[in-house]
Parts: sequence; structure tokens; C-alpha cells
Amino acid sequence: MKASQDRILTTHAGSLPRPAGLTTLHARRFGGERVDEMAFEAVIESAVGQVIAKQVEAGIDIGNNGEAPRESFFTYVQHRMSGFGGRSFRPIMADMTRYEGYLAFLTRMSMAADNVSLMSAPQAVGPVTYTGTNAIRLECAQLTRALASAGNPFAEAFVSSPSPGIIAAAMQNAHYDSLPAYVDAIAAALSHEYRAILDAGFILQIDAPDLAMERHTLFADKPLAEFLAFVRMVVAAINRALDAVPKERVRLHVCWGNYGGPHDLDVPLEEIWSEVEKTKAGAFVLSMANPRHAHELRFFSHGAMPPGAILIPGVIDTTTNYVEHPETVAMRIEEAALAIGDPRRIIAGTDCGFETSAGFATVVPDICWAKLKALSDGARIASRRLFG
Repeated sequence: MKASQDRILTTHAGSLPRPAGLTTLHARRFGGERVDEMAFEAVIESAVGQVIAKQVEAGIDIGNNGEAPRESFFTYVQHRMSGFGGRSFRPIMADMTRYEGYLAFLTRMSMAADNVSLMSAPQAVGPVTYTGTNAIRLECAQLTRALASAGNPFAEAFVSSPSPGIIAAAMQNAHYDSLPAYVDAIAAALSHEYRAILDAGFILQIDAPDLAMERHTLFADKPLAEFLAFVRMVVAAINRALDAVPKERVRLHVCWGNYGGPHDLDVPLEEIWSEVEKTKAGAFVLSMANPRHAHELRFFSHGAMPPGAILIPGVIDTTTNYVEHPETVAMRIEEAALAIGDPRRIIAGTDCGFETSAGFATVVPDICWAKLKALSDGARIASRRLFG
């Protein structure tokens, strides 16, 4: 994993705007409609090339395929694993039900768009096994080709894959006799995808919003101790799936949900960190730009980050159409470097993705790219101050 040796490197959390035609195809496929696979792959191939060019134009150092080949950051596994069918009925985030006006606003927005709903994913109705080795190899090969065609513009590239915990939480269990058994089965299946990404030469990013968000979702009405037991179980499952993988090739993304809600029921970082930090990861991508969690950067000033690990703080909020001023970005990066004590252990990132499921995004595409440009501009300013 590249580190910020003489300047602050930039990255993002994974999902980026998809072309409208691709979004429509993903939504149709998610809804169970058959699509022409060859035409579908051709649209994806074009979208990947476009999203790489956009990242390069914005000045991103460590990029990816924007998750263009996927309908969302986790429900796509239904096409790569056996055992899924029907429909889940995911609990609504507790902070949304607390404010009826916001819930009504979000419902209207969801119904108005042609999108993939993460609240109605398929559920596990049979044994979950990984059948999508060809699909992940195709995705990685496609990214390799697109990068080569663009002149390999990134310092390095990453490919994301979900935590077993977010699948278990959002794709409900109607087959296994217990949640731990379900999580174990998903982790065993995901281990094949994790390895394929690494074997293709990419950094693996594990998307694990469950390690924070499920406190006010699946565990909203339960004691904190029960949620921490869930986090502990998921981290152990991830670590088993990463057996013998050097932690320097893995980064973990944790957030409290990529939506512009009140978030006033979010679990504090300090209450979950002792379990989260046990993940075998060399870098941690954390939401730290939004108004609810920006202050938690101070938590790391007491040496909480594992020795040698890289912090990828969100310095761009992915739920607002404000374009951050580069000086604001630089200030956040400098504060992160001060908290960690070494600018070489900081990579500037985003709080989350910009289109975590196809068609569902609160930031419009052209503003997304402007925000990523502000990220790279701010990193240049911070680099001059931190490295001279």
C-alpha cells in the first residue's frame, strides 16, 4: 500500500457517479429483469473508462472503477453467490424514524428515482456459496485494461468488497439457524472474492458500514454490549477470510451510513474502536468530514491508531452539494497529520462513496467531480505545509 512519502496522496471511498443508461440497466437487473449481458458489459466497459478519466482529471492518486460494474456496494453479491432470493425488510435507521419529516422527504426522493433500493435487498433462502469467481476476475481484468489504456495514471488502484456483516444485516437470514452461522458462511464465500482482488494486483478495500451503522439499525433497541459482540464476531470473520494476507494490502472502510440524515443516534467512534482496530487492515477509511463526526479526529491524538497503520480520514462530505474550499480540505488534512503525529501516515479521502447504490445519490455528478478536485487541491496545499 502506497503511503504519503513526500506529499499527501488522495483517494476516495469507492462508489462514483454512473452514467444514466448504466443506472437503468442495474435497476432493471436488480428488479429481476433479464438484460442482454453482452450489451450490459459493453456499457460497463465504457463507464469504467469514463470514471477513470474523471478521477485523473480531478487529481486522484489512488483510484478504482467507481464500482460501475455493480448495482450497489453489497447487493451485487446476489449475482455472485448462491442462496439469495425473495426480499428483505431491513429496519429503518433509528434516527430517521425519530424525525418524521426527514423520513417522508427521503421516501419521496426514493420513489421519484429509478434506483436500486438497499432497504429491499434479497434475503438468504439457501446455502450461501461463492459462484462468481469468473465475474470478479472479469471485473479486475476490465479495470486492468482500462488503466493500461489510460496510461496507468494512478499511484495504485483498489477494488472494494463488502464486509460479511453488512450482507448479514441487510440481506436477511431465512436459512441459517443463527446469525453467527450466517456470517461465517458469507465470510467463507467472500474470501474467494477477497483473494481474487488481491491476486489481480489491487489493494482490497473492505466496506464495513455495519461496524458502526448497525448500532442504530439492526441493534437500535438493544444494549451496546450486544452490538459490540456483533462487531467482534464480524471482525473475527473478516480476519479468517483474510488468513495469511498481509495487512498492508487491505484497507477497511467504516461509516455510519451515507445519507444526509440527523445522525444523532450514531455510536461514538471511541465506543467501537477497540473492536474495529483488530481488523487485519493496514489502513482505515473513516468518515470525518461530516458535522456529526468531524470532532472524532481528536480521538487519535492519544495513540489510538495501530502502530504503522494509515489513517484515510474523510475530508470531503459525500452527502452535501457544498464544494469544500481547498483551504478547508487542507486544514482537515493538517489536523489529521497532527493527531496521528506523522503526515506520511495520512491519505486524504472522502467520508463514503458518492453513489453507493445505482441511482441513489444526494450529490449530483458534476459537483462530485468538483468536490474531488477540491480534495486534490487541498492536498497540494497541505503537502506544502507538511512536507515543505
